[in-house]
Amino acid sequence: MKYKLSYTGSLRTEMIHEGSGAAIQSDAPRDNHGKGEAFSPTDLCAVSLASCMITVMGIHANKMGWEDLDINGTAEKIMQGSPRRIERISIELQVTLRSKINTDKNQKSLIRAAKECPVALSLHPDIIQELKITFKNY
Repeated sequence: MKYKLSYTGSLRTEMIHEGSGAAIQSDAPRDNHGKGEAFSPTDLCAVSLASCMITVMGIHANKMGWEDLDINGTAEKIMQGSPRRIERISIELQVTLRSKINTDKNQKSLIRAAKECPVALSLHPDIIQELKITFKNY
Protein backbone atom coordinates (compact mmCIF):
# COMPACT_ATOMS: atom_id res chain seq x y z
CA MET A 1 0.00 0.00 0.00
CA LYS A 2 1.16 3.51 -0.77
CA TYR A 3 0.28 6.76 0.93
CA LYS A 4 0.44 10.35 -0.24
CA LEU A 5 1.90 12.84 2.20
CA SER A 6 2.13 16.59 2.11
CA TYR A 7 3.34 19.34 4.38
CA THR A 8 0.43 21.75 4.80
CA GLY A 9 2.37 24.41 6.73
CA SER A 10 2.53 25.41 10.38
CA LEU A 11 4.16 22.05 11.31
CA ARG A 12 1.20 20.06 9.98
CA THR A 13 1.02 17.20 7.52
CA GLU A 14 -1.74 15.40 5.68
CA MET A 15 -1.57 11.72 4.86
CA ILE A 16 -3.87 10.08 2.32
CA HIS A 17 -4.45 6.34 2.06
CA GLU A 18 -4.34 5.73 -1.70
CA GLY A 19 -6.56 2.64 -1.51
CA SER A 20 -9.51 4.36 0.14
CA GLY A 21 -8.84 8.09 -0.03
CA ALA A 22 -9.11 8.37 3.77
CA ALA A 23 -7.10 11.28 5.17
CA ILE A 24 -5.35 11.93 8.47
CA GLN A 25 -3.80 15.19 9.58
CA SER A 26 -0.97 15.54 12.06
CA ASP A 27 0.29 18.52 14.03
CA ALA A 28 3.42 18.99 16.06
CA PRO A 29 2.70 18.74 19.79
CA ARG A 30 2.62 21.81 22.00
CA ASP A 31 5.80 20.74 23.76
CA ASN A 32 7.61 20.65 20.42
CA HIS A 33 6.67 23.94 18.73
CA GLY A 34 3.22 22.89 17.48
CA LYS A 35 -0.35 23.74 18.38
CA GLY A 36 -1.31 20.19 19.33
CA GLU A 37 -4.54 20.46 17.33
CA ALA A 38 -4.27 16.96 15.84
CA PHE A 39 -2.44 13.72 16.48
CA SER A 40 1.32 14.18 16.46
CA PRO A 41 3.41 11.63 14.53
CA THR A 42 4.38 9.94 17.80
CA ASP A 43 0.72 9.95 18.92
CA LEU A 44 -0.09 8.09 15.71
CA CYS A 45 2.59 5.53 16.58
CA ALA A 46 1.01 4.91 20.01
CA VAL A 47 -2.55 4.63 18.75
CA SER A 48 -1.35 2.48 15.84
CA LEU A 49 -0.02 -0.01 18.38
CA ALA A 50 -3.32 -0.07 20.28
CA SER A 51 -5.39 -0.24 17.10
CA CYS A 52 -3.26 -3.09 15.77
CA MET A 53 -3.65 -5.02 19.02
CA ILE A 54 -7.43 -4.59 18.95
CA THR A 55 -7.63 -5.55 15.26
CA VAL A 56 -5.55 -8.71 15.73
CA MET A 57 -7.67 -9.68 18.75
CA GLY A 58 -10.76 -9.24 16.55
CA ILE A 59 -9.23 -11.41 13.82
CA HIS A 60 -8.43 -14.09 16.42
CA ALA A 61 -11.98 -13.93 17.81
CA ASN A 62 -13.45 -14.27 14.29
CA LYS A 63 -11.28 -17.33 13.58
CA MET A 64 -12.47 -18.88 16.84
CA GLY A 65 -16.12 -18.17 15.98
CA TRP A 66 -16.58 -15.89 18.99
CA GLU A 67 -19.42 -13.46 18.47
CA ASP A 68 -20.12 -10.28 20.35
CA LEU A 69 -16.51 -9.40 21.16
CA ASP A 70 -16.37 -5.88 22.59
CA ILE A 71 -13.05 -4.07 23.11
CA ASN A 72 -12.50 -0.53 24.37
CA GLY A 73 -9.47 1.11 25.85
CA THR A 74 -6.90 3.84 26.10
CA ALA A 75 -3.35 4.40 24.93
CA GLU A 76 -0.80 6.68 26.53
CA LYS A 77 2.55 7.70 25.11
CA ILE A 78 5.41 8.80 27.33
CA MET A 79 8.26 10.67 25.66
CA GLN A 80 11.92 10.67 26.60
CA GLY A 81 13.73 14.01 26.52
CA SER A 82 17.16 13.38 25.08
CA PRO A 83 17.19 12.04 22.51
CA ARG A 84 13.55 12.93 21.91
CA ARG A 85 11.80 9.63 21.29
CA ILE A 86 8.97 7.46 22.55
CA GLU A 87 10.06 5.87 25.82
CA ARG A 88 6.90 3.94 26.69
CA ILE A 89 3.44 3.18 25.33
CA SER A 90 0.89 2.09 27.91
CA ILE A 91 -2.30 0.46 26.68
CA GLU A 92 -5.29 -0.50 28.79
CA LEU A 93 -8.04 -2.56 27.18
CA GLN A 94 -11.37 -3.78 28.47
CA VAL A 95 -12.54 -6.92 26.68
CA THR A 96 -16.07 -8.20 27.10
CA LEU A 97 -16.84 -11.78 26.08
CA ARG A 98 -19.81 -14.06 26.50
CA SER A 99 -19.37 -15.85 29.80
CA LYS A 100 -19.16 -19.33 28.25
CA ILE A 101 -16.06 -18.37 26.22
CA ASN A 102 -14.47 -16.07 28.81
CA THR A 103 -12.07 -18.74 30.04
CA ASP A 104 -8.46 -18.47 31.18
CA LYS A 105 -7.31 -20.29 28.04
CA ASN A 106 -9.21 -17.95 25.72
CA GLN A 107 -8.06 -14.86 27.60
CA LYS A 108 -4.43 -15.98 27.25
CA SER A 109 -4.90 -16.56 23.51
CA LEU A 110 -6.26 -13.01 23.08
CA ILE A 111 -3.39 -11.53 25.11
CA ARG A 112 -0.87 -13.47 23.02
CA ALA A 113 -2.53 -12.27 19.80
CA ALA A 114 -2.34 -8.65 20.99
CA LYS A 115 1.32 -8.87 21.98
CA GLU A 116 2.22 -10.45 18.64
CA CYS A 117 0.51 -7.86 16.46
CA PRO A 118 2.61 -6.53 13.55
CA VAL A 119 3.07 -3.07 15.04
CA ALA A 120 4.22 -4.48 18.40
CA LEU A 121 6.75 -6.65 16.61
CA SER A 122 7.92 -3.73 14.44
CA LEU A 123 8.65 -1.18 17.16
CA HIS A 124 12.19 -0.75 18.44
CA PRO A 125 12.82 -3.03 21.43
CA ASP A 126 13.87 -0.02 23.56
CA ILE A 127 10.25 1.22 23.48
CA ILE A 128 8.54 -0.20 26.55
CA GLN A 129 5.16 -1.67 25.63
CA GLU A 130 2.87 -1.97 28.65
CA LEU A 131 -0.38 -3.85 28.09
CA LYS A 132 -3.11 -4.30 30.67
CA ILE A 133 -6.25 -6.18 29.67
CA THR A 134 -9.31 -6.51 31.87
CA PHE A 135 -11.83 -9.19 30.91
CA LYS A 136 -15.55 -8.98 31.67
CA ASN A 137 -18.54 -11.18 30.91
CA TYR A 138 -21.64 -10.26 28.95
